[in-house]
Amino acid sequence: MSEIPQLLDIRDLRSVDEDVQIQAANLLVSGFAKHWPNAWPKLQDAVHEVEEAMREDRICRVAMDQEGRAMGWIGGISQYGGHTWELHPLVVHPDYQRVGIGTALVRDFEKRVRQAGATTIWLGTDDESKMTSIGEVDLYPNVLEKAASIRDVQGHPFEFYRKLGYSVVGVIPDANGLGKPDILMAKRVRS
Repeated sequence: MSEIPQLLDIRDLRSVDEDVQIQAANLLVSGFAKHWPNAWPKLQDAVHEVEEAMREDRICRVAMDQEGRAMGWIGGISQYGGHTWELHPLVVHPDYQRVGIGTALVRDFEKRVRQAGATTIWLGTDDESKMTSIGEVDLYPNVLEKAASIRDVQGHPFEFYRKLGYSVVGVIPDANGLGKPDILMAKRVRS
């Protein structure tokens, strides 16, 4: 694990040069390769995701170190008439995970969602590699009962979101194939 880079600067991904945007795309490929290899298997897939995230009606923020390198980025999509935003995606450089970059990006995102007048943020976090107690489990017929007792087994991101105040609000069984659920989480950001 590395230390958090000095002078972390979070800014709009649309405001940085194309090289940083390509770095952001590369982060999707490298950051998801181990546990979610089908998310963005090729750079061209990730570039498309970055381009989508930079649409005018979205939030997209990049964390940069003092040398101007992308350390992580976060995106968001307005839904339900602007009352709710989907957090999608969040990625941190694999060498700089667990040092506060993801937390800083989520906090920045929450601030912008509140400023937009929204009430809730939701996200889906897949378990494709048996990283939780509900991975490779038949969740039917008692889906909510099994979701209520979810536990982390191998460092799944849902624990990161829990620490930031997000709650499991449901699951989509078999979303990514048999026994590979999507864990749905949400947080109220404005009362």
